[in-house]
Amino acid sequence: MATLKRPTSPHLQIYKWGPHMALSILHRASGVALGGGTLLLAWWLISLASGPDEYAQFQICMDSIFGKVALFGFTVALMLHLCNGVRHLFWDMGMGLDVETTARTNMLVFLGTVVLTAVSWAIGYGML
Repeated sequence: MATLKRPTSPHLQIYKWGPHMALSILHRASGVALGGGTLLLAWWLISLASGPDEYAQFQICMDSIFGKVALFGFTVALMLHLCNGVRHLFWDMGMGLDVETTARTNMLVFLGTVVLTAVSWAIGYGML
């Protein structure tokens, strides 16, 4: 049986790295991070239902530097996944698939992530 020499796909050596590739990877990573953040949410709900002592323990952990970093990461992942998911809904309808619109929406996703995260934390700290 003869072995056919099939052409291989040009992989990362050919494609130019851009925001669209970064957003694709970050969308997947944020989905994984949201899965981990759901464990924090479950811990919060269980400690809330378990009584004041358990909830106080949860608050101590979340008030630490590690807890604040985890909550901030969860918020960023949530907002990135939200903004990019809305863009994907438009793409599913066949809208915004041209190169110029994709480049603009790349920046809108990044900007929306930053603004929504900042607003969420400002509301959480009572600044708004």
